[in-house]
Amino acid sequence: MASIRDVAERAQVAVSTVSAALNGTRPVAAGTRRRVEQAAAELGYRPSPLARGLQGGRTRILALLFPAPRGGFGLTQMQFVTGAAETARELGHHLLLSAEHADPIEELRHLTGLGLVDGVLLMEVGLADERVEFLLDAGIPFSMIGRTRDPGRVDHADIDFAATAREAVAHVAGLGHRKLAFFELPADRHAAGYGPAVRAGAEFAGAARAAGIGYVAGFRPGSPEEGGQAFERLVAAHPDVTALAVMGHRAAVGVLAAVAARGWRIPGDLTLLLVSSSSRVAEMFHPRLTTLEPPSAELGGLAVRMLIDRLDGDGPPARKLLPCRLVVGDSSAPPRRRKEAGA
Repeated sequence: MASIRDVAERAQVAVSTVSAALNGTRPVAAGTRRRVEQAAAELGYRPSPLARGLQGGRTRILALLFPAPRGGFGLTQMQFVTGAAETARELGHHLLLSAEHADPIEELRHLTGLGLVDGVLLMEVGLADERVEFLLDAGIPFSMIGRTRDPGRVDHADIDFAATAREAVAHVAGLGHRKLAFFELPADRHAAGYGPAVRAGAEFAGAARAAGIGYVAGFRPGSPEEGGQAFERLVAAHPDVTALAVMGHRAAVGVLAAVAARGWRIPGDLTLLLVSSSSRVAEMFHPRLTTLEPPSAELGGLAVRMLIDRLDGDGPPARKLLPCRLVVGDSSAPPRRRKEAGA
């Protein structure tokens, strides 16, 4: 039995174009449509009755694609997903979750080629994201939770890292700290061009400079062990640092262990902030960490609304940046003179 891929090869078009031509999910040039229909007839291919019989060519199914993070899909990421799912349901749509594997483009070809998805939401977006180019070339409606380096006319909802960094710096400076260190996301996330990994460090550096306080960067731990090692290197090179912001709760686990091993206390000897993590994650630490909590559910919901609006008609690109919310925990305090362990 012939498949949709067989039809695409014979008609010399993309799988998504075959789906659109036969199921009416989006406009296709008349010549291309005739070529696809002829190829389908020659091969004896029949599209899914479900896809073809849907009223108005719409399935009301949206696909949310996310590459599984190295450390697993945690609570903060799940809040993006649940926000998107709840908004989709409120608006009469279904949300299909699809975890990407080795080849995200092949995953997209397969998913969109089935003809049962109206549009796609992208998560974990890179500054130069190949999925964006594929979807633009294929003419498939989509929106992003995140954004590329230059999103152009693509609808997106993302964290405002500039505002987030300003609030974090204002918090520690307001407590009287004069030197802040920042542990960024792991090196592999930077190498992959992951948007938050690149933007957060640049924005924290700029916010510290504008506030006139010292700033230390260059640490990118990705595990508890690496977090502890980075903290030891930080203290050895910059003993006057009294505040530390960590992007990634796994690295923060290692920092807390290294602080305790020195005989220090938080917040007495170090103010510690968790950046871009859920306050529910911060509550699992002892002491409860001050956190910059992303508006995860809201951003997920916004991206869904943007995509549905795009499916309903043309218009200017929708863009929304929301800052993280400062949730003050038990890890923030004014700096005080430290007593070294063993002194």
